Amino acid sequence: MHVNTMLAQATAPAAGQAPQQPAWLGFAPMVLLVIVFYFVLIRPQQKRAKELAKLVSSIKAGDKVATSSGIVGVVINVKDTTVTLKSFDAKMEVTKASVTQILENGTPLAS
Repeated sequence: MHVNTMLAQATAPAAGQAPQQPAWLGFAPMVLLVIVFYFVLIRPQQKRAKELAKLVSSIKAGDKVATSSGIVGVVINVKDTTVTLKSFDAKMEVTKASVTQILENGTPLAS
């Protein structure tokens, strides 16, 4: 169909009818929904990830930390991707990513 034919067949709205809304107006609720999802879900998650990365990079020997599995211990040694914890009589090596909190900043322990 040619453009001229389509224009010739198009009719103006009758006197009692409301004009049709523009096509972009149909997308406005979807765009608004994406914006709300960004500010409610995505942005806070990115903020938490940055804070966790900062926390992980600041771990040092002597800090009392808590892991995501609930282990609370004192950091004995810090390596590239892992930390060695002492919790009561147990010594364990966990990934830095599993550390979720620094409970107390401390001084290094003598091993």
